Amino acid sequence: MSLDATAVAAWLADFAGQIHEHEALLTDLDREIGDGDHGSNMDRGMKAVMALDVASFPTVADYLKKAGMTLVSTVGGASGPLYGTFFLRLGVTWGEPQNALDVGKALRAGVDGIVARGKAEVGDKTMIDALVPALAAYDEHAGEGVAPALAAAAEACAAGRDATIPLVAHKGRASYLGERSAGHQDPGATSATMLIEAAARTLS
Repeated sequence: MSLDATAVAAWLADFAGQIHEHEALLTDLDREIGDGDHGSNMDRGMKAVMALDVASFPTVADYLKKAGMTLVSTVGGASGPLYGTFFLRLGVTWGEPQNALDVGKALRAGVDGIVARGKAEVGDKTMIDALVPALAAYDEHAGEGVAPALAAAAEACAAGRDATIPLVAHKGRASYLGERSAGHQDPGATSATMLIEAAARTLS
């Protein structure tokens, strides 16, 4: 298991690549129920993160925290504070993971930060609908190692993303649409799934 700076930088690079590749998709999804800027905002933020040199930071935790602060300062709307908080909390908890349980604790700290910041619950049609099932699946498979746990988390995250389609939004700009928000996939849950899928590809 390798969870050093190179692996973490590869995770964020993979995520940045997915965001860039699917910028139009994220923008289209957000245009249906939000401001229509999720894709462009996230792409701008992750490009700024990619400009960071992981080798210039004393520890992986410092790199993750700087990535979080960079997202807060460069990403507009709610996404910047939410993703920024995720990486800030992840950095605080990351330390030097020795096993799957350590990684799980760090991921949970990040997601808990999003919950605290956004005040969303499962069923509100947000990224939480993808991330909470992902954490549950991760914990269920953590005893098998990082790779199986992250693979299960990615699968559960995608299922949670898809489950947002019929939901009525109760948080964010999408909530202004009321019943009309049903039938649309949540853009935040979509980008969150890219994050966990990237972790499954690079941290295992």
